[in-house]
Amino acid sequence: MKQFKAKQKKSLFKKILIITGTTLLVILVAGVSTIFGLWGNEISTVCSIKKIDDASEKNNAGPVYEMTVSGGYYFDKFIENGGASSDSELIDFIVDNISKGILPISLNSPTIGCSSFTAINEKGDRLFGRNYDFSKTTAMIVHTNPGNGRHKSISSVDLQFLGITDGVELTSIMQKALCLAAPYAPLDGINDAGVSCGIYMSYQGDSDGTVVSTNQTTDKPDLTSTTMLRMILDYAGSVDEAIELVKKYDLHDSATTSFHYMVADKSGDSAIFEWVAGDSKNDLDGTKRELKIYRNDDDAILGEKEANDDFQYITNFIVTPNYYSSNEEKKGLDRYNQIQSMINPTGENTEGKITNEEALNILKTVGRRKWSANEANADSNNITVWSTLYNLTTLESTFVSNENFDNSDSIFTYKL
Repeated sequence: MKQFKAKQKKSLFKKILIITGTTLLVILVAGVSTIFGLWGNEISTVCSIKKIDDASEKNNAGPVYEMTVSGGYYFDKFIENGGASSDSELIDFIVDNISKGILPISLNSPTIGCSSFTAINEKGDRLFGRNYDFSKTTAMIVHTNPGNGRHKSISSVDLQFLGITDGVELTSIMQKALCLAAPYAPLDGINDAGVSCGIYMSYQGDSDGTVVSTNQTTDKPDLTSTTMLRMILDYAGSVDEAIELVKKYDLHDSATTSFHYMVADKSGDSAIFEWVAGDSKNDLDGTKRELKIYRNDDDAILGEKEANDDFQYITNFIVTPNYYSSNEEKKGLDRYNQIQSMINPTGENTEGKITNEEALNILKTVGRRKWSANEANADSNNITVWSTLYNLTTLESTFVSNENFDNSDSIFTYKL
């Protein structure tokens, strides 16, 4: 009888253990399912981050990472909600939607230099070249495929904009989680429609060096600098479409910065976007600035060479006529002239026909580690963090890290 009761107790204890274990397993599975249901895309995105190029003290270079974004990163919702008129509004949106209110995300506004040009190669492919100039920093190549009628794209991001400073390695989960905001901070890119775009500091403001941000205040919806570029990559199928999109929004540059843009497409069209109000001495109220557009086939107003050339080029000064009282005020004028002279040295190559190798050599030549800048146009950006050559026809891109044009381990190619 005692043995029977002992067996009953043992059986009951086993049942309790099984029930308890099953209950805990159900709770665990439910919890995991809830986490993945809430964070699935974000977890996949963070897990995709990988380092593709090491930092180098010899070249004063930061590391380069690559990330593939899962899902639509809520940008359609961002647009539907009217965008953002400041960095703080953008941060609020990113924190509420992407990080679910958990991550303490910040956005920085470093002072950057840059240059770009369009061209056509011997096969007739349309090219868009871009140098991103800054100081030592951590870079990231970002792949997106949001679906729902939005374009797939590859873009380049300086993680300094997300608060990851001084060219550090991404060693913590928190640092990698901050990269979830990277789709909102592209500086250049290409989409699967053959549209490419870049943004460039324009240094508009007081003569003492204080930059005044563009801060339009009409009744249009709002976009910040990098989210306007993201909108073009996600929604524009041509330069015409990019123009129509940009016209619908007020631009709000990040605090202490001002930018202008260049966009190009696979048809050979390109355009420069600028926001100005008066000349350099009087362009001190960002709320009064208006959009100016200069297309490659209609830019004779910019100068004799610009009128002659079917290709376009841009650095870090406002191209709007009569904006400056002297050339000494134009930051990056030396690089601007160098680009033009390398593409069309005799005035006869008006189409801008060069080889891919020649295009990369232009980017190499005006790379900031090697460039002897004119003192009148000098700035603090002594490094070209990346050089990218986008082929808008084949949808291929070549990314060169930290001016390492002669090191195949620092050159990466992609195709959409």
